[in-house]
Amino acid sequence: MTNNLLVVDNLRVAYGGQGVEKPDWSIDGVSFTLKAGERLGFVGESGCGKSTLGRASMRLLPPSVKVEGQVWFNGESVFEFDKKRLRQFRGEAIALVFQDPMTRLDPLMTIGEHCIETLQAHQPQLSRAQAKEKAIATLEAVRIPADRWSQFPHEFSGGMRQRVAIALALLLDPKLLVADEPTTSLDVTVAAEILQELTRLCSDRNLALILISHDLALVGEYCDRVAVMNEGQLVEVGPTGQILTQPEAPYTRSLLASALHVQKVDESPEVEQETEPSPAILQVRDLKQHFSLESGFLQQLLKREKAVIKAVDGVNFDLYGGETLGLVGESGCGKSTLSRTILQLMRPTAGTVQFLGTELTQQSERSLRSLRRQMQMIFQDPLACLNPLMKIGESIGDPLIVHRLATKAAAKQQVLQLLERVGLTPVEMYYERYPRELSGGQQQRVAIARALITHPQLVVCDEPVSMLDATVQTQVLELMRVLKAEFNLTYLFITHDLWVARFFCDRIAVMNQGKIVELKPTEALFTAPENAYTQKLLQAAPLLAKSPDIS
Repeated sequence: MTNNLLVVDNLRVAYGGQGVEKPDWSIDGVSFTLKAGERLGFVGESGCGKSTLGRASMRLLPPSVKVEGQVWFNGESVFEFDKKRLRQFRGEAIALVFQDPMTRLDPLMTIGEHCIETLQAHQPQLSRAQAKEKAIATLEAVRIPADRWSQFPHEFSGGMRQRVAIALALLLDPKLLVADEPTTSLDVTVAAEILQELTRLCSDRNLALILISHDLALVGEYCDRVAVMNEGQLVEVGPTGQILTQPEAPYTRSLLASALHVQKVDESPEVEQETEPSPAILQVRDLKQHFSLESGFLQQLLKREKAVIKAVDGVNFDLYGGETLGLVGESGCGKSTLSRTILQLMRPTAGTVQFLGTELTQQSERSLRSLRRQMQMIFQDPLACLNPLMKIGESIGDPLIVHRLATKAAAKQQVLQLLERVGLTPVEMYYERYPRELSGGQQQRVAIARALITHPQLVVCDEPVSMLDATVQTQVLELMRVLKAEFNLTYLFITHDLWVARFFCDRIAVMNQGKIVELKPTEALFTAPENAYTQKLLQAAPLLAKSPDIS
Protein backbone atom coordinates (compact mmCIF):
# COMPACT_ATOMS: atom_id res chain seq x y z
CA MET A 1 0.00 0.00 0.00
CA THR A 2 2.90 2.35 0.76
CA ASN A 3 4.08 2.16 -2.89
CA ASN A 4 0.73 3.50 -4.10
CA LEU A 5 -0.50 7.06 -3.88
CA LEU A 6 -4.19 6.06 -3.98
CA VAL A 7 -5.78 2.75 -3.04
CA VAL A 8 -9.52 2.16 -3.47
CA ASP A 9 -10.61 -1.08 -1.83
CA ASN A 10 -14.03 -2.70 -2.40
CA LEU A 11 -15.82 0.67 -2.67
CA ARG A 12 -19.62 0.60 -2.71
CA VAL A 13 -21.91 3.61 -3.08
CA ALA A 14 -25.73 3.78 -2.96
CA TYR A 15 -27.72 7.00 -3.38
CA GLY A 16 -30.42 7.27 -0.74
CA GLY A 17 -29.09 4.06 0.73
CA GLN A 18 -28.78 5.12 4.36
CA GLY A 19 -31.06 2.97 6.51
CA VAL A 20 -32.06 0.77 3.55
CA GLU A 21 -31.64 -2.97 4.15
CA LYS A 22 -30.83 -3.81 0.49
CA PRO A 23 -29.57 -0.64 -1.19
CA ASP A 24 -29.25 -0.22 -4.95
CA TRP A 25 -25.48 0.11 -5.40
CA SER A 26 -24.40 2.70 -7.99
CA ILE A 27 -20.82 1.53 -7.39
CA ASP A 28 -20.48 -2.09 -6.36
CA GLY A 29 -17.15 -3.45 -5.15
CA VAL A 30 -14.65 -1.32 -7.09
CA SER A 31 -10.94 -1.73 -6.27
CA PHE A 32 -7.90 -0.17 -7.96
CA THR A 33 -4.54 1.48 -7.21
CA LEU A 34 -2.74 4.54 -8.57
CA LYS A 35 0.94 5.43 -8.31
CA ALA A 36 2.47 8.92 -8.14
CA GLY A 37 2.78 10.46 -11.61
CA GLU A 38 0.57 7.79 -13.21
CA ARG A 39 -2.32 8.66 -15.56
CA LEU A 40 -5.39 6.42 -15.26
CA GLY A 41 -8.40 6.83 -17.55
CA PHE A 42 -11.91 5.74 -16.54
CA VAL A 43 -14.30 4.99 -19.41
CA GLY A 44 -17.82 3.64 -19.66
CA GLU A 45 -21.36 4.62 -20.58
CA SER A 46 -23.28 7.44 -18.92
CA GLY A 47 -24.52 6.36 -15.50
CA CYS A 48 -21.91 3.62 -15.05
CA GLY A 49 -20.53 5.32 -11.92
CA LYS A 50 -17.37 7.06 -13.22
CA SER A 51 -18.12 10.50 -11.74
CA THR A 52 -19.54 9.01 -8.53
CA LEU A 53 -16.27 7.14 -8.06
CA GLY A 54 -14.25 10.36 -8.28
CA ARG A 55 -16.47 12.21 -5.83
CA ALA A 56 -16.62 9.31 -3.40
CA SER A 57 -12.81 9.18 -3.31
CA MET A 58 -12.82 12.85 -2.21
CA ARG A 59 -15.77 12.43 0.20
CA LEU A 60 -17.81 14.92 -1.80
CA LEU A 61 -21.06 12.92 -1.67
CA PRO A 62 -23.93 14.10 0.57
CA PRO A 63 -24.63 12.40 3.95
CA SER A 64 -27.71 10.62 2.56
CA VAL A 65 -25.46 8.50 0.33
CA LYS A 66 -24.40 5.14 1.77
CA VAL A 67 -20.66 4.43 1.29
CA GLU A 68 -18.80 1.25 2.17
CA GLY A 69 -15.23 0.10 1.61
CA GLN A 70 -11.98 2.03 1.98
CA VAL A 71 -10.03 4.78 0.24
CA TRP A 72 -6.37 5.19 1.23
CA PHE A 73 -4.25 8.19 0.22
CA ASN A 74 -0.53 8.03 0.99
CA GLY A 75 -1.27 5.33 3.56
CA GLU A 76 -3.99 7.35 5.37
CA SER A 77 -7.66 6.34 5.47
CA VAL A 78 -9.65 9.12 3.79
CA PHE A 79 -12.90 7.98 5.42
CA GLU A 80 -11.38 8.55 8.88
CA PHE A 81 -10.32 12.18 8.28
CA ASP A 82 -11.85 14.77 10.61
CA LYS A 83 -13.22 18.02 9.13
CA LYS A 84 -9.92 19.88 9.39
CA ARG A 85 -7.88 17.11 7.78
CA LEU A 86 -10.52 16.61 5.10
CA ARG A 87 -10.40 20.32 4.21
CA GLN A 88 -6.63 20.10 3.82
CA PHE A 89 -6.97 16.90 1.80
CA ARG A 90 -9.27 18.55 -0.73
CA GLY A 91 -7.13 20.93 -2.70
CA GLU A 92 -3.78 20.33 -1.03
CA ALA A 93 -3.59 16.58 -1.70
CA ILE A 94 -6.25 15.95 -4.34
CA ALA A 95 -8.05 18.42 -6.62
CA LEU A 96 -11.02 18.13 -8.96
CA VAL A 97 -11.46 19.66 -12.44
CA PHE A 98 -15.12 19.69 -13.54
CA GLN A 99 -16.59 19.27 -17.03
CA ASP A 100 -18.04 22.78 -17.03
CA PRO A 101 -15.58 25.32 -15.57
CA MET A 102 -18.40 27.81 -14.97
CA THR A 103 -19.59 25.56 -12.13
CA ARG A 104 -16.28 26.37 -10.43
CA LEU A 105 -16.07 30.07 -11.31
CA ASP A 106 -18.05 32.92 -9.75
CA PRO A 107 -19.16 35.25 -12.59
CA LEU A 108 -18.84 38.27 -10.26
CA MET A 109 -15.20 37.60 -9.36
CA THR A 110 -12.12 38.26 -11.48
CA ILE A 111 -9.73 35.42 -12.24
CA GLY A 112 -7.23 37.00 -9.86
CA GLU A 113 -9.77 37.13 -7.02
CA HIS A 114 -10.53 33.44 -7.54
CA CYS A 115 -6.83 32.61 -7.15
CA ILE A 116 -6.30 34.83 -4.08
CA GLU A 117 -9.39 33.39 -2.35
CA THR A 118 -8.23 29.80 -2.92
CA LEU A 119 -4.69 30.44 -1.69
CA GLN A 120 -5.63 32.44 1.39
CA ALA A 121 -8.26 29.88 2.43
CA HIS A 122 -5.58 27.18 2.65
CA GLN A 123 -2.44 29.25 3.26
CA PRO A 124 -3.49 32.25 5.40
CA GLN A 125 0.14 33.00 6.27
CA LEU A 126 0.69 34.29 2.71
CA SER A 127 0.43 38.05 2.19
CA ARG A 128 -1.71 39.24 -0.71
CA ALA A 129 1.44 40.10 -2.67
CA GLN A 130 2.90 36.62 -2.09
CA ALA A 131 -0.40 34.98 -3.04
CA LYS A 132 -0.59 37.03 -6.24
CA GLU A 133 2.99 36.12 -7.17
CA LYS A 134 2.29 32.41 -6.76
CA ALA A 135 -1.05 32.66 -8.58
CA ILE A 136 0.45 34.45 -11.58
CA ALA A 137 3.17 31.80 -11.82
CA THR A 138 0.52 29.05 -11.79
CA LEU A 139 -1.62 30.82 -14.40
CA GLU A 140 1.40 31.22 -16.64
CA ALA A 141 2.13 27.49 -16.21
CA VAL A 142 -1.18 26.79 -17.99
CA ARG A 143 -0.49 29.48 -20.62
CA ILE A 144 -2.66 32.28 -19.17
CA PRO A 145 -0.74 35.59 -19.33
CA ALA A 146 -0.54 37.89 -16.31
CA ASP A 147 -2.37 40.70 -18.14
CA ARG A 148 -5.63 38.70 -17.89
CA TRP A 149 -5.51 38.79 -14.07
CA SER A 150 -8.30 41.37 -13.76
CA GLN A 151 -10.68 39.82 -16.29
CA PHE A 152 -13.93 38.01 -15.48
CA PRO A 153 -14.86 34.43 -16.51
CA HIS A 154 -17.23 35.58 -19.27
CA GLU A 155 -14.31 37.33 -20.98
CA PHE A 156 -12.56 33.98 -21.54
CA SER A 157 -13.25 31.35 -24.21
CA GLY A 158 -14.34 27.85 -23.16
CA GLY A 159 -10.81 26.54 -23.51
CA MET A 160 -9.31 29.42 -21.53
CA ARG A 161 -11.90 28.97 -18.76
CA GLN A 162 -10.89 25.33 -18.51
CA ARG A 163 -7.25 26.42 -18.19
CA VAL A 164 -8.30 28.70 -15.32
CA ALA A 165 -10.05 25.75 -13.64
CA ILE A 166 -6.88 23.67 -13.99
CA ALA A 167 -4.78 26.53 -12.57
CA LEU A 168 -7.09 26.76 -9.54
CA ALA A 169 -6.72 23.01 -9.02
CA LEU A 170 -2.91 23.30 -9.21
CA LEU A 171 -2.53 26.33 -6.92
CA LEU A 172 -2.04 24.23 -3.78
CA ASP A 173 0.39 21.75 -5.41
CA PRO A 174 -1.80 18.62 -5.08
CA LYS A 175 -0.45 15.12 -5.68
CA LEU A 176 -3.52 13.89 -7.55
CA LEU A 177 -5.82 15.57 -10.07
CA VAL A 178 -9.27 14.14 -10.84
CA ALA A 179 -10.43 15.50 -14.21
CA ASP A 180 -14.12 14.72 -14.82
CA GLU A 181 -14.88 15.05 -18.55
CA PRO A 182 -12.63 18.15 -18.80
CA THR A 183 -12.83 18.46 -22.61
CA THR A 184 -16.35 17.25 -23.49
CA SER A 185 -17.61 20.70 -24.51
CA LEU A 186 -14.40 21.72 -26.29
CA ASP A 187 -13.40 21.40 -29.95
CA VAL A 188 -10.60 19.07 -31.01
CA THR A 189 -7.77 21.61 -31.10
CA VAL A 190 -8.58 23.14 -27.70
CA ALA A 191 -9.17 19.67 -26.21
CA ALA A 192 -5.77 18.56 -27.48
CA GLU A 193 -4.14 21.66 -25.98
CA ILE A 194 -5.81 21.07 -22.59
CA LEU A 195 -4.83 17.38 -22.45
CA GLN A 196 -1.28 18.11 -23.62
CA GLU A 197 -1.09 20.73 -20.87
CA LEU A 198 -2.36 18.28 -18.25
CA THR A 199 0.04 15.53 -19.27
CA ARG A 200 2.96 17.98 -19.35
CA LEU A 201 2.11 19.19 -15.85
CA CYS A 202 1.81 15.59 -14.63
CA SER A 203 5.31 14.93 -15.90
CA ASP A 204 6.81 18.19 -14.57
CA ARG A 205 5.23 17.85 -11.09
CA ASN A 206 5.05 14.05 -10.73
CA LEU A 207 1.29 14.59 -10.54
CA ALA A 208 -1.07 11.60 -10.74
CA LEU A 209 -4.14 11.98 -12.94
CA ILE A 210 -7.53 10.27 -13.00
CA LEU A 211 -9.14 11.19 -16.33
CA ILE A 212 -12.88 10.43 -16.47
CA SER A 213 -14.15 10.48 -20.06
CA HIS A 214 -16.50 8.83 -22.53
CA ASP A 215 -13.99 9.50 -25.34
CA LEU A 216 -12.00 6.29 -25.78
CA ALA A 217 -9.61 7.76 -28.35
CA LEU A 218 -8.75 10.64 -26.03
CA VAL A 219 -8.11 8.33 -23.07
CA GLY A 220 -6.05 6.07 -25.30
CA GLU A 221 -3.81 8.95 -26.34
CA TYR A 222 -3.15 10.51 -22.92
CA CYS A 223 -3.39 7.75 -20.26
CA ASP A 224 -0.95 5.06 -19.12
CA ARG A 225 -3.71 2.70 -17.98
CA VAL A 226 -7.43 2.36 -18.72
CA ALA A 227 -10.19 1.22 -16.34
CA VAL A 228 -13.51 0.20 -17.91
CA MET A 229 -16.70 0.54 -15.84
CA ASN A 230 -20.15 -0.89 -16.47
CA GLU A 231 -23.21 -0.70 -14.19
CA GLY A 232 -21.13 0.30 -11.19
CA GLN A 233 -18.50 -2.39 -11.54
CA LEU A 234 -14.93 -2.35 -12.80
CA VAL A 235 -14.99 -4.90 -15.62
CA GLU A 236 -11.41 -4.48 -16.85
CA VAL A 237 -8.27 -2.49 -16.03
CA GLY A 238 -4.83 -2.62 -17.60
CA PRO A 239 -2.21 -0.86 -19.77
CA THR A 240 -3.78 1.37 -22.42
CA GLY A 241 -2.35 -0.49 -25.40
CA GLN A 242 -3.60 -3.81 -24.09
CA ILE A 243 -7.13 -2.63 -23.24
CA LEU A 244 -7.65 -0.83 -26.57
CA THR A 245 -6.21 -3.58 -28.79
CA GLN A 246 -6.69 -6.85 -26.88
CA PRO A 247 -9.66 -6.37 -24.53
CA GLU A 248 -10.85 -9.39 -22.60
CA ALA A 249 -14.24 -8.28 -21.27
CA PRO A 250 -17.21 -8.51 -23.70
CA TYR A 251 -18.39 -5.08 -22.53
CA THR A 252 -15.04 -3.48 -23.42
CA ARG A 253 -15.24 -5.08 -26.86
CA SER A 254 -18.74 -3.66 -27.43
CA LEU A 255 -17.65 -0.20 -26.25
CA LEU A 256 -14.68 -0.19 -28.61
CA ALA A 257 -16.80 -1.54 -31.46
CA SER A 258 -19.22 1.39 -31.04
CA ALA A 259 -16.39 3.93 -31.05
CA LEU A 260 -14.72 2.32 -34.06
CA HIS A 261 -18.05 2.20 -35.91
CA VAL A 262 -18.13 6.00 -35.95
CA GLN A 263 -14.48 6.19 -37.08
CA LYS A 264 -14.92 3.47 -39.70
CA VAL A 265 -13.88 4.42 -43.23
CA ASP A 266 -14.99 2.38 -46.23
CA GLU A 267 -11.70 1.59 -47.95
CA SER A 268 -13.36 0.25 -51.10
CA PRO A 269 -16.46 2.36 -51.72
CA GLU A 270 -18.74 1.50 -54.59
CA VAL A 271 -18.63 3.82 -57.58
CA GLU A 272 -21.77 5.91 -57.39
CA GLN A 273 -23.84 6.55 -60.50
CA GLU A 274 -24.18 10.18 -61.38
CA THR A 275 -27.63 11.48 -60.53
CA GLU A 276 -29.39 14.79 -60.99
CA PRO A 277 -28.60 16.90 -57.88
CA SER A 278 -31.51 17.86 -55.66
CA PRO A 279 -32.47 21.54 -55.69
CA ALA A 280 -31.07 23.72 -52.93
CA ILE A 281 -33.63 24.19 -50.17
CA LEU A 282 -31.38 26.67 -48.34
CA GLN A 283 -29.23 29.37 -49.96
CA VAL A 284 -27.02 31.55 -47.78
CA ARG A 285 -25.34 34.56 -49.41
CA ASP A 286 -22.80 36.94 -47.82
CA LEU A 287 -24.37 36.41 -44.40
CA LYS A 288 -22.94 38.54 -41.60
CA GLN A 289 -23.59 38.75 -37.88
CA HIS A 290 -21.57 41.50 -36.22
CA PHE A 291 -21.75 42.58 -32.59
CA SER A 292 -20.70 45.99 -31.29
CA LEU A 293 -19.04 46.10 -27.88
CA GLU A 294 -20.18 48.81 -25.50
CA SER A 295 -17.55 51.53 -25.23
CA GLY A 296 -16.39 52.92 -21.89
CA PHE A 297 -16.80 56.51 -20.73
CA LEU A 298 -13.28 57.51 -21.86
CA GLN A 299 -13.80 55.97 -25.30
CA GLN A 300 -17.09 57.84 -25.64
CA LEU A 301 -15.40 61.07 -24.56
CA LEU A 302 -12.69 60.59 -27.20
CA LYS A 303 -15.40 59.64 -29.72
CA ARG A 304 -13.71 56.41 -30.58
CA GLU A 305 -15.59 53.86 -32.66
CA LYS A 306 -17.06 50.86 -30.89
CA ALA A 307 -15.16 47.60 -31.24
CA VAL A 308 -16.92 45.06 -33.48
CA ILE A 309 -16.92 41.27 -33.17
CA LYS A 310 -17.48 39.64 -36.57
CA ALA A 311 -19.02 36.37 -35.39
CA VAL A 312 -20.27 35.52 -38.90
CA ASP A 313 -18.43 37.36 -41.63
CA GLY A 314 -19.58 36.84 -45.21
CA VAL A 315 -20.72 33.20 -45.28
CA ASN A 316 -21.92 31.59 -48.53
CA PHE A 317 -23.22 28.06 -49.12
CA ASP A 318 -26.10 26.01 -50.53
CA LEU A 319 -27.79 23.14 -48.73
CA TYR A 320 -29.47 20.58 -51.00
CA GLY A 321 -32.62 18.61 -50.30
CA GLY A 322 -31.94 15.30 -48.56
CA GLU A 323 -28.26 15.92 -47.78
CA THR A 324 -26.40 16.32 -44.51
CA LEU A 325 -24.00 19.25 -44.44
CA GLY A 326 -21.56 19.25 -41.55
CA LEU A 327 -20.28 22.48 -40.01
CA VAL A 328 -17.06 22.11 -38.01
CA GLY A 329 -14.58 24.46 -36.36
CA GLU A 330 -13.21 25.58 -33.01
CA SER A 331 -15.29 27.04 -30.17
CA GLY A 332 -16.06 30.67 -30.92
CA CYS A 333 -15.63 30.33 -34.68
CA GLY A 334 -19.27 31.26 -35.28
CA LYS A 335 -20.94 27.85 -35.91
CA SER A 336 -23.84 28.22 -33.48
CA THR A 337 -24.26 31.93 -34.24
CA LEU A 338 -24.51 31.06 -37.93
CA SER A 339 -27.22 28.46 -37.28
CA ARG A 340 -29.27 30.87 -35.18
CA THR A 341 -28.89 33.60 -37.78
CA ILE A 342 -30.05 31.25 -40.53
CA LEU A 343 -33.18 30.44 -38.51
CA GLN A 344 -33.67 34.18 -37.84
CA LEU A 345 -33.48 33.65 -34.10
CA MET A 346 -30.95 36.47 -34.49
CA ARG A 347 -31.50 38.99 -37.26
CA PRO A 348 -28.39 39.25 -39.50
CA THR A 349 -26.27 42.37 -39.87
CA ALA A 350 -26.22 41.80 -43.65
CA GLY A 351 -26.75 39.12 -46.27
CA THR A 352 -29.60 36.91 -47.39
CA VAL A 353 -31.07 33.53 -46.39
CA GLN A 354 -33.46 31.84 -48.81
CA PHE A 355 -35.41 28.84 -47.57
CA LEU A 356 -37.62 27.01 -50.09
CA GLY A 357 -37.50 30.14 -52.25
CA THR A 358 -38.57 32.51 -49.44
CA GLU A 359 -36.20 35.26 -48.31
CA LEU A 360 -36.24 34.86 -44.54
CA THR A 361 -34.50 38.13 -43.69
CA GLN A 362 -37.46 40.09 -45.07
CA GLN A 363 -40.17 38.19 -43.20
CA SER A 364 -42.14 39.54 -40.26
CA GLU A 365 -42.05 37.70 -36.92
CA ARG A 366 -45.54 36.37 -37.63
CA SER A 367 -44.51 34.98 -41.01
CA LEU A 368 -41.36 33.45 -39.52
CA ARG A 369 -43.40 31.73 -36.83
CA SER A 370 -45.37 29.98 -39.56
CA LEU A 371 -42.22 29.04 -41.50
CA ARG A 372 -40.46 27.64 -38.45
CA ARG A 373 -42.64 24.54 -38.48
CA GLN A 374 -40.54 23.64 -41.54
CA MET A 375 -37.25 24.51 -39.77
CA GLN A 376 -36.53 22.80 -36.48
CA MET A 377 -33.49 22.53 -34.19
CA ILE A 378 -31.92 19.80 -32.06
CA PHE A 379 -29.71 21.21 -29.31
CA GLN A 380 -26.56 19.84 -27.64
CA ASP A 381 -28.28 19.67 -24.25
CA PRO A 382 -31.79 18.24 -24.68
CA LEU A 383 -32.84 19.67 -21.32
CA ALA A 384 -32.42 23.13 -22.86
CA CYS A 385 -35.51 22.55 -25.00
CA LEU A 386 -37.57 20.52 -22.54
CA ASN A 387 -39.68 22.10 -19.81
CA PRO A 388 -38.79 20.24 -16.58
CA LEU A 389 -42.37 20.72 -15.35
CA MET A 390 -43.97 19.20 -18.46
CA LYS A 391 -44.35 15.50 -19.11
CA ILE A 392 -42.39 14.10 -22.06
CA GLY A 393 -45.53 13.56 -24.13
CA GLU A 394 -46.71 17.13 -23.54
CA SER A 395 -43.30 18.56 -24.49
CA ILE A 396 -43.18 16.63 -27.77
CA GLY A 397 -46.75 17.52 -28.69
CA ASP A 398 -46.48 21.19 -27.72
CA PRO A 399 -45.34 22.40 -31.21
CA LEU A 400 -48.48 20.87 -32.75
CA ILE A 401 -50.62 22.92 -30.36
CA VAL A 402 -48.56 26.10 -30.85
CA HIS A 403 -48.81 25.88 -34.66
CA ARG A 404 -52.48 24.77 -34.43
CA LEU A 405 -51.76 21.61 -36.40
CA ALA A 406 -53.79 19.22 -34.21
CA THR A 407 -56.24 18.99 -31.36
CA LYS A 408 -54.91 17.74 -27.99
CA ALA A 409 -56.33 14.28 -28.61
CA ALA A 410 -54.90 14.05 -32.14
CA ALA A 411 -51.58 15.45 -30.92
CA LYS A 412 -51.32 12.71 -28.28
CA GLN A 413 -51.82 10.00 -30.91
CA GLN A 414 -49.09 11.51 -33.10
CA VAL A 415 -46.75 11.76 -30.11
CA LEU A 416 -47.31 8.10 -29.18
CA GLN A 417 -46.53 7.05 -32.75
CA LEU A 418 -43.34 9.13 -32.77
CA LEU A 419 -42.23 7.85 -29.36
CA GLU A 420 -42.34 4.34 -30.77
CA ARG A 421 -40.48 5.49 -33.87
CA VAL A 422 -37.57 6.92 -31.83
CA GLY A 423 -37.38 3.78 -29.70
CA LEU A 424 -38.95 5.00 -26.45
CA THR A 425 -41.18 2.07 -25.54
CA PRO A 426 -43.50 1.30 -23.85
CA VAL A 427 -44.81 4.57 -25.22
CA GLU A 428 -47.51 5.20 -22.59
CA MET A 429 -44.89 5.00 -19.83
CA TYR A 430 -42.50 7.42 -21.52
CA TYR A 431 -45.37 9.79 -22.36
CA GLU A 432 -45.99 10.24 -18.61
CA ARG A 433 -42.36 10.65 -17.54
CA TYR A 434 -40.48 13.89 -16.86
CA PRO A 435 -37.14 14.87 -18.50
CA ARG A 436 -35.06 14.27 -15.36
CA GLU A 437 -36.31 10.69 -15.17
CA LEU A 438 -34.55 9.81 -18.45
CA SER A 439 -30.94 9.09 -19.33
CA GLY A 440 -28.97 11.43 -21.61
CA GLY A 441 -29.57 9.23 -24.66
CA GLN A 442 -33.30 8.99 -23.93
CA GLN A 443 -33.52 12.77 -23.47
CA GLN A 444 -31.89 13.27 -26.87
CA ARG A 445 -34.39 10.88 -28.46
CA VAL A 446 -37.16 13.03 -26.97
CA ALA A 447 -35.52 16.17 -28.41
CA ILE A 448 -35.38 14.49 -31.83
CA ALA A 449 -39.05 13.51 -31.59
CA ARG A 450 -39.99 17.07 -30.62
CA ALA A 451 -38.08 18.45 -33.61
CA LEU A 452 -39.78 16.03 -36.03
CA ILE A 453 -43.37 16.31 -34.75
CA THR A 454 -44.20 19.16 -37.20
CA HIS A 455 -42.66 17.23 -40.14
CA PRO A 456 -40.01 19.85 -40.99
CA GLN A 457 -37.88 19.83 -44.13
CA LEU A 458 -34.76 21.30 -42.51
CA VAL A 459 -33.35 20.24 -39.13
CA VAL A 460 -30.42 22.17 -37.64
CA CYS A 461 -28.50 19.90 -35.27
CA ASP A 462 -26.23 21.82 -32.87
CA GLU A 463 -23.79 19.32 -31.27
CA PRO A 464 -26.58 16.74 -30.77
CA VAL A 465 -24.34 13.85 -29.62
CA SER A 466 -21.31 15.54 -28.04
CA MET A 467 -22.48 14.82 -24.47
CA LEU A 468 -23.18 11.12 -25.11
CA ASP A 469 -20.90 8.14 -24.61
CA ALA A 470 -19.71 6.05 -27.59
CA THR A 471 -22.46 3.40 -27.49
CA VAL A 472 -25.39 5.82 -27.10
CA GLN A 473 -23.79 8.24 -29.57
CA THR A 474 -23.74 5.53 -32.24
CA GLN A 475 -27.35 4.57 -31.48
CA VAL A 476 -28.57 8.18 -31.78
CA LEU A 477 -26.63 8.80 -35.02
CA GLU A 478 -28.02 5.62 -36.58
CA LEU A 479 -31.52 6.65 -35.50
CA MET A 480 -31.05 10.09 -37.07
CA ARG A 481 -29.90 8.42 -40.30
CA VAL A 482 -32.98 6.20 -40.49
CA LEU A 483 -35.34 9.09 -39.67
CA LYS A 484 -33.65 11.27 -42.32
CA ALA A 485 -34.67 8.81 -45.02
CA GLU A 486 -38.09 8.09 -43.54
CA PHE A 487 -39.09 11.75 -43.02
CA ASN A 488 -37.22 13.09 -46.08
CA LEU A 489 -35.11 15.39 -43.91
CA THR A 490 -32.23 17.72 -44.69
CA TYR A 491 -29.67 18.22 -41.91
CA LEU A 492 -27.32 21.09 -41.10
CA PHE A 493 -25.12 19.24 -38.61
CA ILE A 494 -22.88 21.27 -36.28
CA THR A 495 -20.18 19.35 -34.43
CA HIS A 496 -16.67 19.68 -33.03
CA ASP A 497 -16.10 15.93 -33.44
CA LEU A 498 -14.49 15.42 -36.84
CA TRP A 499 -14.99 11.64 -36.77
CA VAL A 500 -18.70 12.06 -36.15
CA ALA A 501 -18.81 14.51 -39.07
CA ARG A 502 -17.01 12.02 -41.31
CA PHE A 503 -19.36 9.22 -40.28
CA PHE A 504 -22.58 11.22 -40.66
CA CYS A 505 -22.17 14.00 -43.24
CA ASP A 506 -22.23 14.11 -47.05
CA ARG A 507 -20.28 17.36 -47.22
CA ILE A 508 -18.36 19.34 -44.60
CA ALA A 509 -17.84 23.08 -44.25
CA VAL A 510 -14.92 24.18 -42.09
CA MET A 511 -15.44 27.47 -40.25
CA ASN A 512 -12.75 29.72 -38.77
CA GLN A 513 -13.12 33.26 -37.38
CA GLY A 514 -16.58 33.75 -38.84
CA LYS A 515 -15.76 32.51 -42.35
CA ILE A 516 -16.08 29.21 -44.18
CA VAL A 517 -12.50 28.44 -45.19
CA GLU A 518 -13.14 25.12 -46.94
CA LEU A 519 -16.20 23.20 -48.14
CA LYS A 520 -15.90 19.80 -49.78
CA PRO A 521 -17.47 16.35 -50.00
CA THR A 522 -16.59 14.55 -46.77
CA GLU A 523 -13.99 12.06 -48.04
CA ALA A 524 -12.32 14.70 -50.20
CA LEU A 525 -11.94 16.95 -47.16
CA PHE A 526 -10.42 14.18 -45.03
CA THR A 527 -8.09 12.77 -47.68
CA ALA A 528 -7.00 16.01 -49.39
CA PRO A 529 -7.57 19.06 -47.13
CA GLU A 530 -6.28 22.23 -48.76
CA ASN A 531 -6.67 24.88 -46.09
CA ALA A 532 -3.99 25.06 -43.36
CA TYR A 533 -6.64 25.44 -40.65
CA THR A 534 -8.46 22.30 -41.86
CA GLN A 535 -5.17 20.40 -41.74
CA LYS A 536 -4.62 21.62 -38.17
CA LEU A 537 -8.08 20.38 -37.11
CA LEU A 538 -7.55 16.95 -38.65
CA GLN A 539 -4.14 16.54 -37.03
CA ALA A 540 -5.59 17.36 -33.58
CA ALA A 541 -8.40 14.76 -33.74
CA PRO A 542 -7.57 11.64 -31.66
CA LEU A 543 -8.10 8.34 -33.49
CA LEU A 544 -8.56 4.78 -32.27
CA ALA A 545 -6.48 2.21 -34.14
CA LYS A 546 -8.49 -0.89 -35.01
CA SER A 547 -7.09 -4.23 -33.93
CA PRO A 548 -8.00 -7.69 -35.29
CA ASP A 549 -8.93 -8.58 -31.70
CA ILE A 550 -11.79 -6.03 -31.61
CA SER A 551 -14.80 -7.11 -33.56
